[in-house]
Amino acid sequence: MNSSYLNFQDKHILVVGDVMLDRYWHGGTSRISPEAPVQVVKISNIEDRPGGAANVALGLAQLGVKVTLAGIVGNDENAEALTSCLEKAGVACQFVVSDTCPTITKLRLMSRHQQLIRMDFEESFAEFEQNDGLNDVVSLAAREADAVIFSDYAKGTLVNVRELISIVNRIGVPSFIDPKGKDFSIYEGATLVKPNLLEFELIVGKCNTEQELLEKGEALRKAFGWQALLVTRGEDGLVLFEADKPPFFLATAAKEVFDVTGAGDTVISALTAVYTTSKRFVDAVDYANQAAGYVIGKLGTASITAQQLEALMYARTRTTNFGVLSPEELLEQLKLAQLNGEKIVFTNGCFDILHPGHIAYMKQAKALGDRLIVAVNTDASVKRLKGELRPINDLQHRMAVLEGVGAIDWVTWFDEDTPEKIIKALSPDVLVKGGDYEIDAIVGADHVLGNGGEVKVLTFVDGYSTTSIIEKVNASE
Repeated sequence: MNSSYLNFQDKHILVVGDVMLDRYWHGGTSRISPEAPVQVVKISNIEDRPGGAANVALGLAQLGVKVTLAGIVGNDENAEALTSCLEKAGVACQFVVSDTCPTITKLRLMSRHQQLIRMDFEESFAEFEQNDGLNDVVSLAAREADAVIFSDYAKGTLVNVRELISIVNRIGVPSFIDPKGKDFSIYEGATLVKPNLLEFELIVGKCNTEQELLEKGEALRKAFGWQALLVTRGEDGLVLFEADKPPFFLATAAKEVFDVTGAGDTVISALTAVYTTSKRFVDAVDYANQAAGYVIGKLGTASITAQQLEALMYARTRTTNFGVLSPEELLEQLKLAQLNGEKIVFTNGCFDILHPGHIAYMKQAKALGDRLIVAVNTDASVKRLKGELRPINDLQHRMAVLEGVGAIDWVTWFDEDTPEKIIKALSPDVLVKGGDYEIDAIVGADHVLGNGGEVKVLTFVDGYSTTSIIEKVNASE
């Protein structure tokens, strides 16, 4: 997990699309109507929430991103209610107003945490005479943005989306599409397009095998010049197609599906936000998957904060796929990590008594890549190197402490006097050593460099060493 990916304070994203008002009527049901065989709901609460592209904007605002939202609304009270909700959340609204079409509104009747019925109030904006005014809004707002999201719900706001993408491309800002409809050629030239499986198969036809999915996905990506295509498949997870890279598979993060409302909005908002900081599609998809898993477990249109997402990502790294692993188990995890394009950093040592110098060193090492491995000398190896009185802490205790360091992804061990054997087995992308070593004197450097990797020497923080700590303890006795 890289928490810097969630530092969005200086990021600005423009959202363009079909904005809606999600209105909820909540009430209890205790009797059947004498007029018809239906439940009577006594309304006790009315709740307004942003929906459609407005929910995407709200999700970004909850993450801490500066957001501008562009779309079309009616000249009505629902537009005022929607704008009020968004501005309270910190979203800047730049709406084009229609005098002929109402603000798109979805009214849901809720009782006992169940949706009884949904009523939609809408007219298509496709023929709206001021639709071209959206081009002017986008051309100005995109110049201040780090990314643009086009959230298409096929309500007519994005009838000129091909032209809008061209405007954004000329400005040099990446564009992310949540698509709709039977014609994906209108999204040609976008950075990333994110259909769900049903939307995807509506374009390419039924995929009866995984191989067929892979072939059709890559063909579709190439056909329209997208840098990436993300297909979300519900309980079957996600598949990312990226130029010049193998497909990236990710299992769904959802533990329990309570309500899928807004899940797609969460994916596109979190994905785009993380991409502005990481510049890596695989990282963006990983974070977006966790965010969607969170909101699916909530009732109604929900969102997630950066702090909540960071906590989810941290909790995930504490699963059996991370932490202390045997060299053999670690090798299997590295195959998957490297397949997904992750840069592996390796360092080693006895780490008998962990001190602030070690922590600073680990943070520096982790910053050189995506995953950090720390290989620890076994007790027997430490004795051969340091003498019979060492180690102070046995291997299990040393590894348990290292496992708790946030910068470290994996902890493993080696029994030899040097880490040469395990370095050759794991073949990391970056080999790190602390001290004043010359690179040609570092064990394993020739193997890493020979494989096209890097070798880095980091300076330890002055004033800390295990030996000096032990000497102070002995002197005080």
